[in-house]
Amino acid sequence: MTTETNAVSDAQTQVEQDLVDRVVASFDNTDNPRLKQVMQSLTVHLHDFIRDVRLTEEEWNQAIDFLTRVGHITDDKRQEFVLLSDTLGASMQTIAVNNEAYEDATEATVFGPFFVDDAPEIPIGGDITHGASGQPAWVEGTVTDTDGNPVAGARIEVWECDEDGLYDVQYTDDRMAARAHLYTNEQGEYRFWGLTPVPYPIPHDGPVGQMLEAVGRSPVRAAHLHFMVTAEDLRTLVTHIFVEGDPQLAIGDSVFGVKDSLIKTFEQQAAGTPTPDGRDLADQAWAKTRFDIVLAPAEK
Repeated sequence: MTTETNAVSDAQTQVEQDLVDRVVASFDNTDNPRLKQVMQSLTVHLHDFIRDVRLTEEEWNQAIDFLTRVGHITDDKRQEFVLLSDTLGASMQTIAVNNEAYEDATEATVFGPFFVDDAPEIPIGGDITHGASGQPAWVEGTVTDTDGNPVAGARIEVWECDEDGLYDVQYTDDRMAARAHLYTNEQGEYRFWGLTPVPYPIPHDGPVGQMLEAVGRSPVRAAHLHFMVTAEDLRTLVTHIFVEGDPQLAIGDSVFGVKDSLIKTFEQQAAGTPTPDGRDLADQAWAKTRFDIVLAPAEK
């Protein structure tokens, strides 16, 4: 949206620019050069936005009310500001800026609001579900560096929703389910039982959901499984894998997290098909997928 240049007089333009200059100058004595850069750039872009759309005082009040409600609904289990950042594409843009493409390193995507840092450890081949409902899925792969060397001892955090589209933290009974961490073996291998991912809506009963409804956007995320992989001297990777054939991929992911390289085939297996570890699934269909992870070197 751009305001016609002849809609604002030269005198008014100068009044507005003088204010911008004074606010920018107010940060000149900031000791931290990075903080100074961020605050001055933020001031310029924020004022440019206000001037570009000719923001009304009523709209300013609505914006303040909206952000206030975002803060009020945020707690230790729900981060509405992260949702807002995600739905505006700010999270993905920050990830793009901070994870420059490097050779064949696995692409990063959004962190999301449902990570917790005390997920239980499982052994290789263990089960992350801890009773969460859904179709079992065998996930396996390797972690290597960009030279193809296996990364032993890489920590892999994994988490996902259940078949009802809910993460454990969205329940009120303090359950810990469909999340865990494990470590790669000497060959850089990992494997575990999880759930076949399903599409689900981000929490849309708050101000972010109201914003999406007002602009005619869906709150639904494409089906995915979260990964965070850390290893010494290598760049930490936060990413997902998505499910090939998920209809939501054609509609769009509400937080812009999908990348083609992260779409994986979850091969459906009939009930009774032998599993890689001998697990008895005689009465239940299951799926399997492979996700080989390549970590970029840490920035020096």
